[in-house]
Amino acid sequence: MGGDQSRLAVWGLRLAVLALVILAFSIVGLRFHLLAFRTPLMGIAVAGLVGIVALLVAAFGLISVTTGRKSGLPTALFGIVVAIVAATPFASSFLKGHSVPAIHDISTDLANPPQFVAVVGLRAASDNPLDRKDPADLATLQQKAYPDLAPMEVGAPPGKVFEAAREVVHDMGWTLDAATPETGLIEATATTSLLHFQDDVAIRIKETENGSRVDMRSVSRVGISDLGANAARIFTFETALMQKVAEDEVNAE
Repeated sequence: MGGDQSRLAVWGLRLAVLALVILAFSIVGLRFHLLAFRTPLMGIAVAGLVGIVALLVAAFGLISVTTGRKSGLPTALFGIVVAIVAATPFASSFLKGHSVPAIHDISTDLANPPQFVAVVGLRAASDNPLDRKDPADLATLQQKAYPDLAPMEVGAPPGKVFEAAREVVHDMGWTLDAATPETGLIEATATTSLLHFQDDVAIRIKETENGSRVDMRSVSRVGISDLGANAARIFTFETALMQKVAEDEVNAE
């Protein structure tokens, strides 16, 4: 190896550290609501782009080291690792955003979505509206992206399904905002673990000839695209509810 340390390796590490710092400040700003929503999101994007540049620079530095012209192998490798860490949140969100439609209001009943009552007073004026008017082809986009999303048909009376649904809300760590057995409506707030994004959830249970029908709606308060989070939440809840109802039936025997 040569005696001179690769400048590319050094600058790759410097840029990677800068990207990581920007990412850390952005995450803290989002999590603790220290900055307006769009500012830290822009910071995450900037961190990702700087991280990608850092990755390229550090990679070229690694090439200069491995060809024997320069020293600085640990610097180049560390720069690559830090750059990958800094760029991953932006890169994964970018890829996910291109695989799902830019929508943030998902419902199992497109003709008559569950309506929010208690949650309305908890939302800020700047939050996404609940009128499902934007985009105009929201229902079409949802059906195309999530064709398997549908109401649940449960072979149990509404009262038992309602209590099971309330237990699942608790088990999933959501904040229960309202539970009204008379109308079969449960409202809750789901908060993401890292960035503390808040999504509103409405669960509606109605009696049918064979038991109960469960409809669910999940809406992101901020952001144009939910990156598939709301649909995933509904699928997860439906699976957990079916398991809970089955367990309750076994325990009642």
